[in-house]
Amino acid sequence: MTYPQRLTDLEPSLPSLVDLQGDVREHFGWDESDDSESAQAMIHRVESSHLDKWARHNRAVSLSRLFRRLVIRKAGVAILGAAIEPEELVSILSEPTLIVAADGAAGVISELPDSLSEKAWSRVAFIVSDADGGEGTIEAVRRAVPFFLHAHGDNRKDWDSLLQFAEEQANPPDLILTHQTPESIPGMHNPGGFTDGDRAACILTALGVRNNRIEMLGTRADVVGRWSGKTQEKMKIEKLQWMRQILSIQGLWED
Repeated sequence: MTYPQRLTDLEPSLPSLVDLQGDVREHFGWDESDDSESAQAMIHRVESSHLDKWARHNRAVSLSRLFRRLVIRKAGVAILGAAIEPEELVSILSEPTLIVAADGAAGVISELPDSLSEKAWSRVAFIVSDADGGEGTIEAVRRAVPFFLHAHGDNRKDWDSLLQFAEEQANPPDLILTHQTPESIPGMHNPGGFTDGDRAACILTALGVRNNRIEMLGTRADVVGRWSGKTQEKMKIEKLQWMRQILSIQGLWED
């Protein structure tokens, strides 16, 4: 197969991955306008930044760089979910598998022995975050791991704080922006998905990574993983059922 040398947009691999976002909003009683306002505020905040590497054309370069690393090289990819444990991560480090972390799940890497921890960090292609992942996300930003930052209706304070922290780093990470509205927002992408874990899968399939090269680690729908951000457990379990549905559509969930 011949691949393009650049990728400029993240079109969802299936339209239903975006359509489901409306179903999620309806289920929880959330207002689409809140998601839209957060997204518009985020794009304005980022494009007002003094960092040249976060300019729109450089964010597009960052996306193309990930495309080349993940798709053209035909890498296997493991997504670290919120229930990931160190032994699961160790099991993939003997293979040339790249890693994508769902927000705070990156924290598991720091629980490994130092030599394995550094090996794992070198494999992290990017992190997917809605800015509530805590220390795992912070460490990824410190290490300049590229990150997809997501805007939704009630995380404006969180993403603004994370952007400010990232700007203060000597080597700020590459940044790509995502939203969850049906509208087209120049400079942002909606590859589909809802939680950080299933959105990571949506990003990979939108990039062109085949689902038979994607492995889900620490991804459970029956318990709240210890790397989940601040959450109400009952609502989180409901959210995980939506995650399960989205992963099932992509052929990444086995009952």
